[in-house]
Amino acid sequence: MKKSELFFSAIQIPIDFIMIVLAAISAFAIRNFPQIITLKPILYDFPFPIYFKIVLAVAPIFILIYALEGLYKIKATRKFWKEVFKVFIASSLVLMIIIIAIFLQRTWFSSRFIILAGWILIVFYVSIARLILNEIQKFLLVSKGLGAHRVLLIGENDQINYIRKLIKNKPGLGYKIIDRIDSFSLRIIKEIKEHKGIDEIILCDQSITDAEQEKIIDYCAINNISYKYIPTSLQASQIMMGMIGGMPLIEIKHTPLDGWGKIIKRLFDIVGSSILILISSPIMLVVAILIKLEDGSGPVIYKNKRVGHNDKKLYIYKFRYMKWEYCITRKNPNFEKALKYEKDLIKERSLRGGPLYKIKNDPRKTKVGNFIEKYSLDEIPQFFNVLKGDISLVGPRPHQEREVEKYKEYHRRLLTIKPGLSGLAQISGRSDLDFEEEYKLDVYYIENWSLWMDIQICLKTLGVLFRRRKNNR
Repeated sequence: MKKSELFFSAIQIPIDFIMIVLAAISAFAIRNFPQIITLKPILYDFPFPIYFKIVLAVAPIFILIYALEGLYKIKATRKFWKEVFKVFIASSLVLMIIIIAIFLQRTWFSSRFIILAGWILIVFYVSIARLILNEIQKFLLVSKGLGAHRVLLIGENDQINYIRKLIKNKPGLGYKIIDRIDSFSLRIIKEIKEHKGIDEIILCDQSITDAEQEKIIDYCAINNISYKYIPTSLQASQIMMGMIGGMPLIEIKHTPLDGWGKIIKRLFDIVGSSILILISSPIMLVVAILIKLEDGSGPVIYKNKRVGHNDKKLYIYKFRYMKWEYCITRKNPNFEKALKYEKDLIKERSLRGGPLYKIKNDPRKTKVGNFIEKYSLDEIPQFFNVLKGDISLVGPRPHQEREVEKYKEYHRRLLTIKPGLSGLAQISGRSDLDFEEEYKLDVYYIENWSLWMDIQICLKTLGVLFRRRKNNR
């Protein structure tokens, strides 16, 4: 998803709001025209301040219905007349709601002319504003290439040649061909991405095998590349149908966490983490005091370096549950000794397979640390990580660099979204799961995210916190 697409879709909301309010004001300004034209006395009067308050209350309803009608889909190119039709349908729906509301609450106002004129003007104002915005976006797309998707074409046949000519002849479609290869080759694709960059891959190659198809899907998911193909066979359930120049096109959707999904998730994180910080403040204060009383030689908060979204390095906040002399941080004067001791413990006592480890009967824990780690109280400071935007409330757990280095290529799908404080793996077994089981759960979450799923996981996490882990001994 291009930043310019996100910007133009986001700015559409306040512009629509302004146009709705302006249309309502215009309707109020011309409310007496029918009486003036017919030379009838003006019998209707309504204070503008009260009317304006009603307009401000109703305008968000228009925005909500517009959103439900799909008028804020993030896309570089839009068909204007389709948008006008959707604006008309959505505005008419709100009009019906207003008529019903006025029928039930006659004290608002009863000017049929204002209601009718307002409806017509809203459709007109919003449509014109959207036309202007679309033309600006299209101009920047064609003249500056702003928002154009860099496309790699794969295949050698009439369909792919048609697509190539169409894109070259119509830059307004929002695509820019950066290369074309005759058949699938992951090595060549990687080279093209490294030198030219790739936003989308369009494939039409009947000779591609299922194994190769799986490889390219994984590669595109890991590298945030949209993968589309001209259908010859259907090999995935998460698809979105589209058209380009009359040619059917299927896009593999890696995750719903793109565009508005990402925005909604971030808003949920901000609100959720803010509430949780306020609620957990007394607990954090008590835990900090207890840690300092038992082992005052080190800091209360331990910053653990992890790998996040797109290999971004970040520091996860945790209450220190180990004795300071054993903490793996450069600030520890005994760092080298502590690191060697941990490696020995991993070899002798690790309960987990794959790149992750979990040390059984870890002798490095303090008494307070053993308790807070058992009930995951050590992770409460990560609410601040969520508020900062380092991690999300829900997502794959962020792993250490040395763990990520042991990933297989397909494991890197876990790095395609922001990591989380909790997740499907945490409510399904926490650290008792093998890494491959955890990976499968996290990939399912990535492919099937919804806000309701996040809410369910957050609620179930509360119950899991009080269930003793098998690995916590």
